[in-house]
Amino acid sequence: MPNPTLVIAVISFAIWLYLFLAQGNFWNLLPFDDDETTHPAPPTWPTVTAIIPARNEAETIAQTITSLAQQNYSGKFSIMVVDDHSEDNTVKLAQQAVQKNRTNPNTLIDVTILTAPPLHSGWTGKLSALNAGVLHAAPQPNATREGGASAVPQSAASNGALAPAASAPTYLWFTDADIIHAPDTLTRLVSRAEQNKLDLTSLMVLLRAQTIPERLLIPPFLFFFLMLYPAKKIANPKSKTAGAAGGCILLRRTALDRIGSLAAIRSEIIDDCALARAVKRSSSGVKIWMGLTRKSRSLRAYSTFAEIRDMIARTAFTQLRYSSFLLLGTLFGLAITYLAPIALLFAHDTPTRLIALATWLIMSLLFLPTIRFYRISTHWAAALPLAATFYAAATFLSATRYWTNRGAQWKGRSQAPK
Repeated sequence: MPNPTLVIAVISFAIWLYLFLAQGNFWNLLPFDDDETTHPAPPTWPTVTAIIPARNEAETIAQTITSLAQQNYSGKFSIMVVDDHSEDNTVKLAQQAVQKNRTNPNTLIDVTILTAPPLHSGWTGKLSALNAGVLHAAPQPNATREGGASAVPQSAASNGALAPAASAPTYLWFTDADIIHAPDTLTRLVSRAEQNKLDLTSLMVLLRAQTIPERLLIPPFLFFFLMLYPAKKIANPKSKTAGAAGGCILLRRTALDRIGSLAAIRSEIIDDCALARAVKRSSSGVKIWMGLTRKSRSLRAYSTFAEIRDMIARTAFTQLRYSSFLLLGTLFGLAITYLAPIALLFAHDTPTRLIALATWLIMSLLFLPTIRFYRISTHWAAALPLAATFYAAATFLSATRYWTNRGAQWKGRSQAPK
């Protein structure tokens, strides 16, 4: 009769061998590190409008607007902030940031602040706000106005114009209200998109990894994301894999028109990947790309384990399509993939212990490039099983909240379907 602990050890080792050899080299970040590449300038620089959905972002909105206003982009560029019914001073601080940057002779970029319409049934808050910005920047007579019909300008750019843009931009740049971008971010995004004829270009910005909870749990967030959505497969037009990072998406407007605008994904919680999937599937040969950058970074701090737990729990059960069967399979998979090698280090037979040790070593080595990307101590690579345990608990909590009608909570809203 086979030794059951040895069988489990072999299965766990085989899983990691498969991930190493056959999962799109997801662990190798260098080919998709945008900071390490250069892009030739296009013959002409297309028009771009940045759209920032903002809900209760008083702590960060001014820094975000300033970083966008300081883009050294050579083409026509405008910024649109869409207030998603904030209950703090987001609008006031955004207006102050606009006024402050308006006095800088080097920043002549138009900035408009809108109020999102009342949230319609079937829309998530962020997509409703983004849709309001899209309809204002690129109005279309035949496009659906649901979720964006009542966008009201609060203030506008240096020219004082409150009307929608006269001509639609070539690209829309979706970015979050808690991210600051390097001055050359837009130039790099557009250069890559134009050179490679990309319909969607996305960058995973650098998340904070300063506190103990962040150092333990944020690098695994990137590692797990790329395991699900390998950047190599995303970039392959023949692959069905599609993913994006919602904090920084440059979207060709014609691609958005082709999928029927944001109404096509209006109810999606994981909206960035849903958008990438819709764009990639809209026509044969469509090209999208997702990379990484340290030059743009998130200002959102996760000082406690509870804050990261809630961040994971917001979308974990959504990722599993609210399926109890997939939940059980995922928890079992996490246990045998990440926890079994550690538990089997204490097995009685030597072969099992050696295979478990080898599995932990492979796991840590594959995680090491992500640790180095965050420029934290390499010792954190060995803690991946502990982080996986935390993610498993947060995933179960996500399901529990869904079952009690508190799923996909964000800024006071529960957005998961009942």
